[in-house]
Amino acid sequence: MKKVEAIIQPFKLEDVKDALKAIGVDGMTVTEVRGHGRQKGHKEVYRGQEYHVDLLPKIKLEMVICDNRLEEVLRTVTHAARTGKIGDGKLFVYDVTDAIRIRNDDRGEAAL
Repeated sequence: MKKVEAIIQPFKLEDVKDALKAIGVDGMTVTEVRGHGRQKGHKEVYRGQEYHVDLLPKIKLEMVICDNRLEEVLRTVTHAARTGKIGDGKLFVYDVTDAIRIRNDDRGEAAL
């Protein structure tokens, strides 16, 4: 099993969710986060004062999937989240050794 963590632009959340649903991926955790990469934030002016905003709003999606679905999920998220501009985000992949469904003690891929 693999855990896929995707950091994406907030306005791309619905596109990514719809694309994942279309390929049969239903379970995911969505968190509002802040951060920056190479884009380093931007400047804003409020009441005549200039401010440097260096932690930008992002969305973090987390999902655990079967090994054989990994490339399909990565391709789907990448395609749905891409704008072609700096700040599109990142994907991270981790190994998951076990998963347990609390309700009935299903383990491994059966728990997904």
